[in-house]
Amino acid sequence: MPHTSEDLVTLERLAEEAHAAYIANPGDDTRSAWRDAADAFQAAVVEHAAAEGKSRYEVEMAAKKAVRHPEPVS
Repeated sequence: MPHTSEDLVTLERLAEEAHAAYIANPGDDTRSAWRDAADAFQAAVVEHAAAEGKSRYEVEMAAKKAVRHPEPVS
């Protein structure tokens, strides 16, 4: 079953958190966790893009925008 847009946002958020952990405490464990999280996100992006008939770039940028620049809640 393809990943949903919400799944992609969650995976990107996890990758960003893993990156922040690596920046705060560089080491093999935190680098590996960051790489694994980023790989999981990329795999989900490819799967979702193929299932939806969209470009991988478009899907990836939409998820990254949702995480990095969320819409304000009114």
